[in-house]
Amino acid sequence: MKRLVAIACVLVLVSAFPAPAAEPPKRGGSLIVCVGDEPPGLDPTASASAAIDRVVYSNLFEGLVKVDRHGKLVPGLAHGWEVSPDAKTYTFRLRQGVRFHNGEPFNAQVARWNLERGAAEGTKNAHPEFFRQIATIETPDDFTLRLTLKEVNALFLFQMAEGDSVMLPMKGWEDTASRPIGTGPFRFIEWRRGDSVVLERNPNYWNPALPYLDRLTYRFIKDPSAQVAALKAGDVDVLGWILAPEIARGIARDKRFKVLSGSSTSEVIMSTNNKAKPFDNKLVRQAMAHAIDRKTVNELVMLGYGTPIGSHWPPITPYYVDLTKKFPYDPKKAKELLAQAGYPNGFAARIQLPAIYPYAQKAGEVIADMLGRVGIRLKIEIVEWGFWLDRIFKQKDFELSMIGHAEAWDIGIYANPNYYFQYDSAEFRDAYQKALRAETEAEKAKWFARCQEIVAEDAVNGFLFVSPSLSAMKAEVMNWWKDYPTIALDATEVWWNK
Repeated sequence: MKRLVAIACVLVLVSAFPAPAAEPPKRGGSLIVCVGDEPPGLDPTASASAAIDRVVYSNLFEGLVKVDRHGKLVPGLAHGWEVSPDAKTYTFRLRQGVRFHNGEPFNAQVARWNLERGAAEGTKNAHPEFFRQIATIETPDDFTLRLTLKEVNALFLFQMAEGDSVMLPMKGWEDTASRPIGTGPFRFIEWRRGDSVVLERNPNYWNPALPYLDRLTYRFIKDPSAQVAALKAGDVDVLGWILAPEIARGIARDKRFKVLSGSSTSEVIMSTNNKAKPFDNKLVRQAMAHAIDRKTVNELVMLGYGTPIGSHWPPITPYYVDLTKKFPYDPKKAKELLAQAGYPNGFAARIQLPAIYPYAQKAGEVIADMLGRVGIRLKIEIVEWGFWLDRIFKQKDFELSMIGHAEAWDIGIYANPNYYFQYDSAEFRDAYQKALRAETEAEKAKWFARCQEIVAEDAVNGFLFVSPSLSAMKAEVMNWWKDYPTIALDATEVWWNK
């Protein structure tokens, strides 16, 4: 891959959500959304892959609560909820008349089954801790669900709004990965492997006003140039998640299209195996932190549209602390730390980059060049997504990698020593528990800030930047989300102004 150079030209983007139309949304029509990565399956409760949520979350599957386009928690399958004074018991009032796409009714017993399945031993859910924190589940009636937690958890409602927590039917759930059945505004029609997933309007959706579209297709095109060509040829209507920001420049000049630029929660990090030598040495990790110029990485990889970070926390999320100055770019200091760690002449290592994400390959090349200047010689390997999920994420067989972590509020992964970068810190676990148990906003801010400071000081990973949310579409596409405060590419309220 050729080295990118910083581009000084200004990309004209739509900086705000399109102004409301004078007329109400129009019904009907089909929309084809292009995304770069094909999901490994269609069950968001069985994999950590963001590619799954981008296609099916909120479109096909729903949870008790959801995150709206402004990042706020709003009702989902629960139309409301109450929290007890001790902040441990949550009483959800479930919507009546909701049915899965196979006709099965949704009620409190189905919700209970889903939560118990998520907590069961041997579950494939990437976050069983979301469910194992629940001490008791009560169903006083068919439409009341009462959950009592073992301990106070300040993030519980946000966790219930994740793709891991969507509701599956009790009948047919075993085939969810290939033939998903949800309660959402669209229902599954077919998955054309290697090409697309096709959904159509759910005529029995609990909100009869939605969706506006009759048909929704997510088409998979990896190559950014091919994505642009498909948009300009009319083969697709929306580029839903632009990972190569340089392609937006040309699109923005064409009056047939519009480009939206907003905020996201996707932290791009140089994933580091904290148990693999020499990366088990904090001095080595700190040396790498000093050897990386985050501003330059952002300019070369994201044309300046990303936001440099110093810890695992997106700036658009409450309690963010700016730690980008913790390890200023200082190659001399990096070499000194390497010498203290016992590597005065540096060392050789391997960085494995997922082929599915262009930004990961670009960032990997830039980082390899920077680390090479202080004696850390990286061998770059491009790996397929299935390999990355199996060998790196599941088996933890790697040294360095590059990936975006798209889930909001996910700093809790650093409290899990078995997570793929294998960070084990009693100090962090203690701080994180205090953050979760905090009863006041001041205490939450204090302890979530401390969590950010600990992982930054330990240089657990190479904290690089938060990706911008960039999307491009035909000018007639209305109500597409500008910001991506959650992973979903939610088309529930999208309509054609034709």
